[in-house]
Amino acid sequence: MTKKHDVRALEDVVVKFVGDSGDGMQLTGTLFSDVAAIAGNDLATFPDFPAEIRAPHNTIAGVSGFQMHMGERKIYTPGDMCDVLVAMNPASLKANLKWAKPGATLIIDSSTFDEKAIGKAGYTDSPLEDGALDAYQVIQAPITELTRESLADLEVDKRLAERTKNMFVLGIMFYLFGRDLDKPLEFIRDKFKARPKVVQANQTAMKAGYHFADNTEAIKVTFKVNPAPLEKGLYRNITGNVATAWGLLAAAERSGRPLFLGSYPITPATEILMELTKHKSLGAKVFQAEDEIAGICSAIGASFGGSMGVTTTSGPGLSLKSEALGLAVITELPLVIVNVQRAGPSTGMPTKSEQSDLMQALFGRNGESPLMVMAATSPANCFYYAYMAAKYAMEHMTPVILLTDGYLGFGSELFKIPDVNDLPDINPPMADPNDPYFKPYRRDEKTLVRQWAAPGVAGLRHRVGGLEKTNIDGNVSTDPLNHQLMVNIREEKIARIADYIPLQEVNGEPEGDLLVVGWGGTEGALASAVGRMQEDGHKISHAQFNYIKPLPTNTREVLASFKKVVVCELNSGQLVNYFRMNFPDIPYHQFNKVQGLPFHIQELTDTFTKLLEE
Repeated sequence: MTKKHDVRALEDVVVKFVGDSGDGMQLTGTLFSDVAAIAGNDLATFPDFPAEIRAPHNTIAGVSGFQMHMGERKIYTPGDMCDVLVAMNPASLKANLKWAKPGATLIIDSSTFDEKAIGKAGYTDSPLEDGALDAYQVIQAPITELTRESLADLEVDKRLAERTKNMFVLGIMFYLFGRDLDKPLEFIRDKFKARPKVVQANQTAMKAGYHFADNTEAIKVTFKVNPAPLEKGLYRNITGNVATAWGLLAAAERSGRPLFLGSYPITPATEILMELTKHKSLGAKVFQAEDEIAGICSAIGASFGGSMGVTTTSGPGLSLKSEALGLAVITELPLVIVNVQRAGPSTGMPTKSEQSDLMQALFGRNGESPLMVMAATSPANCFYYAYMAAKYAMEHMTPVILLTDGYLGFGSELFKIPDVNDLPDINPPMADPNDPYFKPYRRDEKTLVRQWAAPGVAGLRHRVGGLEKTNIDGNVSTDPLNHQLMVNIREEKIARIADYIPLQEVNGEPEGDLLVVGWGGTEGALASAVGRMQEDGHKISHAQFNYIKPLPTNTREVLASFKKVVVCELNSGQLVNYFRMNFPDIPYHQFNKVQGLPFHIQELTDTFTKLLEE
């Protein structure tokens, strides 16, 4: 390779691949991210694709994207504005140019910019010719045509040739960032090993893109991103859904209880179901039910039988599971419910992320129906919070709702794989068949937890069900005073879990001018914005809540230690209203966004600056 350009070292860089739904942008972004991870960069990704199965070709509705943020330092978010934008057609350029920084590098497939496609995208004139891109560094090439030419000697059909243009683009990108082709070529060989012609076509296209970049005069600058100083260990680039599945597997191993998942496919949670089906060798039993109700009821049945029962869903599915959730509450059986939230209401926007199911998780059941509610905060720590959700469910004999979201479930980051033996112990309160005093609702005095008795064991005969029952004996009862007693016990049992969860941590000083509060998947953006303002000397701190019911025992102390508290959520104000219910004497500010998009760091810092200046 002959060096004809400058090499620019970058601390971090945001790259976005966009194109039509059939252009393979998700695979392209995933492969580029995997190579970055192998090179030692820290990273975070955010796939963004349409809900329409077959959106009209070359329309904005059909644009699919994949954004990734990599760097030589710790990366918390997929980034706000991108430094490099790859646009495979006019519609993708139209929809995403607003996310490119001034001066950003644009890589554009000029082959697709014909009059018809330009019109369908909403342009009146070609943006390649009307000066609309003058503020950017533009690398435009007839990528589709060049891909076809590179495959001319392979005798592949036109359709396959066009489908490999994403590999041509990857070749350009690997050159642009000084990456070797060895690993991506190996990935293609392994992925398509049953189809040798596809392997050859994709590898040839990637090499052709790399050589094109090496020879074109359009590339004036290439980029270098050094490895991040990561702690030694075994890492992989992992999505939140896969991490959740792994956390559940680890909890089953540590608890000695077999894992049973009963679920119905639903975007964006289906990948948890898919991942667990791969691990029968670890004892996982997976049942793809005919509907959401059957999914949760099968998991409750498995829990009654002594297994670690799990069901996974998104907001619409959680609605359908609500009556069965009440059954799990009244029977006091352990159950993990993973809700990978998406934009609603109803079916809403299936591929877009929101935090709009918190009130549903807290209160979305008939009767007094308390259970534990937790939230993961990053794709990687979905592993740990899935593990802890299972631990609390089994040790405290309660359903636990774990809230993630599409942003976490589909997004990815580097994950240091832990030793399972280093994880906290899980000790389910299994009933002793030799206990002559066994009663199904006899409780531990400290935790109010009843014992877990598997059916079919001599000496542990009992019954459970949806009707109210007496304390200790578990006999069906409609006595008013007994009902009041049982309602109080079930609520107090959940409240006492607060003694077993961590105290709420504060990122920054424990008191100051402004406390930024968030929960769930907003952590990366909030931590980045607060960190930036702390560097500028502001007395601002950040608290991200993972445990929501019950709240950590020091929650009031944390909130009351600051002059102002702003609660930031991707909903209309659900956590802040929950705080108002519990701590009404504390004044709250709120910043809410309901667009199916994550927070941007700049909009957060603008908001925090305004609050500090008021």
